[in-house]
Amino acid sequence: MKKITRRHALGIAAGATTALGLTACTSKSAGSPAAGASGSPASGSPASIPAGGIDEVFEGRRIQIALGAGGHHGVGVPTVKIDGNELHIMPNADGTWVSVVNHYQTYPNPVEAARAAIRDLQGAALVPFAPKGGVAV
Repeated sequence: MKKITRRHALGIAAGATTALGLTACTSKSAGSPAAGASGSPASGSPASIPAGGIDEVFEGRRIQIALGAGGHHGVGVPTVKIDGNELHIMPNADGTWVSVVNHYQTYPNPVEAARAAIRDLQGAALVPFAPKGGVAV
């Protein structure tokens, strides 16, 4: 007769717990449509930015946001500039955004991340981002 080891028992328990958790998550989310499922994009998605981009002045600073592969970003991540200098923003898995100015606070969209960066800069100039010690472009 074959004995069950502790490792095997823990593996079975972990698998059962994962299956129950996934079942609970899918049954809970099946009743409500996902963000953007009604035909409009989610508020934090890059698709919510107009095709022409955004060009606004906030607290005396110029914010420019354009879609596309600009700067050091990949495809689909908007390029955000404050007074002509690029603000590095990053999307989170939950649809929120963070910036290099304050990467501890999340924001619902790139526009709010740029506005928060301007408030955090308190009038200081945004220094161009140079990843890996390289030269900023």
